[in-house]
Amino acid sequence: MPRSARLLLTKVLAVAILVLGISFLLSGNSVAQPLRPSPPVAAPPNGGSDAPQEDWTTPALAKGSLAHIQPLLGSVNDQPTYTMELLAVQWRPGDEIDLYVIKPKGVKKPPVVIYLYGYPAETDVFRDDRYDQAVTKDGFAAVGFVAALTGHRYHDRPMKEWFVSELQESLATSAHDVQMLIDYLATRDDLDMNRVGFFGHGAGASIGILASAVDPRIKVLQAIDPWGDWPTWMATSPFPPENERPNFVKPEFLKKVATLEPADWLPKVQAKRFRFQQTAFDKITPASSKDKLRAAVPPGAEVTVYKTPDEYNAVMIGGKQLDWMRNALRSLPEAASDKTTADSKAPTVSSK
Repeated sequence: MPRSARLLLTKVLAVAILVLGISFLLSGNSVAQPLRPSPPVAAPPNGGSDAPQEDWTTPALAKGSLAHIQPLLGSVNDQPTYTMELLAVQWRPGDEIDLYVIKPKGVKKPPVVIYLYGYPAETDVFRDDRYDQAVTKDGFAAVGFVAALTGHRYHDRPMKEWFVSELQESLATSAHDVQMLIDYLATRDDLDMNRVGFFGHGAGASIGILASAVDPRIKVLQAIDPWGDWPTWMATSPFPPENERPNFVKPEFLKKVATLEPADWLPKVQAKRFRFQQTAFDKITPASSKDKLRAAVPPGAEVTVYKTPDEYNAVMIGGKQLDWMRNALRSLPEAASDKTTADSKAPTVSSK
């Protein structure tokens, strides 16, 4: 199967089955349809003397390596039970990120969950009214974006450079993005930054593991079917195209991604509550790689393996998948003020 067809199939399955158990395909014709900000001007990654110098060998973000540019508000969608803001945020040249901030009405500082779905999922889901109602149910805020080299963030690059071929960049910059997003959210003063959750699927779950291992501000982590165990994954997963696979099993490629191995970072996850979920029927990650990842989960985490689609769908119907995240965040103390965290981590925002 050509890569384009396989990626489309993966996207459809991800949206139809794995997005919070909402059992419909997003048509793009729902109520919440704001305009997207214009794409950024291209700039080469890590290029130029004025470009931020990121370290792609680690998910940890060195202080001062990236600087916030003043966010641009693209639109506000005001609905009866929630508001959805579309913002353009940026901290590296040529990589403007569409950020969706969805807040329930009537809650002054709601707990917030960051959602990152697996490659090649795009931002369509965050513009769907039914989704927005589901994620803000019971007084929770939702923040959504896509990973590096995905969706609107994939531009001005040759087609041979994509998420997997540039996996070191994809993982490291996305893990850095999570930390920069939390920095930004802490400056808003309308979210409870003492109760921050992260919900990730596929590559998004891998990025969540990396980010949680280096940033204790992620208090609750829910990871579904993370990718990992890179040597085996690259050699045997059906996801990499066969004509490109030889490049991905070369020692030089594997050496670059070795420092971003989720199995190595899993024991270092700092979230106070951690739920690790796998589906045995998912073939993207080989069974032996799933075993290795599961064995690396730290003590105290909740581990669940769904053997059949029916088992998995039973917890997805009606958004039940979110119940665990909501209960975990509710169990955390509600801070009267998050000033200490915001003062210590908040960025200096410059003008664009």
